[in-house]
Amino acid sequence: MQILVIEDDARVAEHIGKGLKSADHVVSLETDGRAGLLRAAADSFDLIIVDRMLPQVDGLTIVQTIRATGDATPVLFLSALGDVDERVAGLRAGGDDYLTKPFAMSELLARVDVLARRGPAIVAETRLTIGDLEIDLLGQQVKRRGKTIDLTAREYRILTYLARNEGRVVTRSMLLEHVWDYHFDPQTNIIDQHVSRLRQKVDRGFETALIHTVRGTGYLMRAA
Repeated sequence: MQILVIEDDARVAEHIGKGLKSADHVVSLETDGRAGLLRAAADSFDLIIVDRMLPQVDGLTIVQTIRATGDATPVLFLSALGDVDERVAGLRAGGDDYLTKPFAMSELLARVDVLARRGPAIVAETRLTIGDLEIDLLGQQVKRRGKTIDLTAREYRILTYLARNEGRVVTRSMLLEHVWDYHFDPQTNIIDQHVSRLRQKVDRGFETALIHTVRGTGYLMRAA
């Protein structure tokens, strides 16, 4: 398998590389989060092994970013942070498995074999286009007719979710589940407030509105 290892500890990275190569895997190594994220986006891998704590971009952010592009490459987290909350955070960020340090190489190889049996990864999607609106999923940048639109993290998540569901009605409950990650009263106006601010940034000043309200239900994103 082609395996990307993102690990900033040189001794640990060397240990992992030797172990994987002894099992006939091809290993690519990056030693900081930013380089690892760029490598994951540029090349195709069968598995990514990523440390939680990395310089420049942390492991959680790396995995959240590649998952946002639709990349389903199996991910194994490595971390000295081994309590339950940390493991749960890694899995919720999009990780498929979580191994705490220090670890036995035999266990690492066994977990790699398990993840390998899950099948080929989905080719990553790096850009969404709705009419004249472009969303760069890797860089998390939004432009309309070449003009950069500055969004908050929450507004960006709402926009990408609406864009992925172009032409389909997205209910308030769906937004609560996928953008806020938890459930509460769908009648709350917090969603309407966020979408209203998002619409001001995305649609104001342009002839064609992209975000539409479906009365009593939710929202719809379409180019015309």
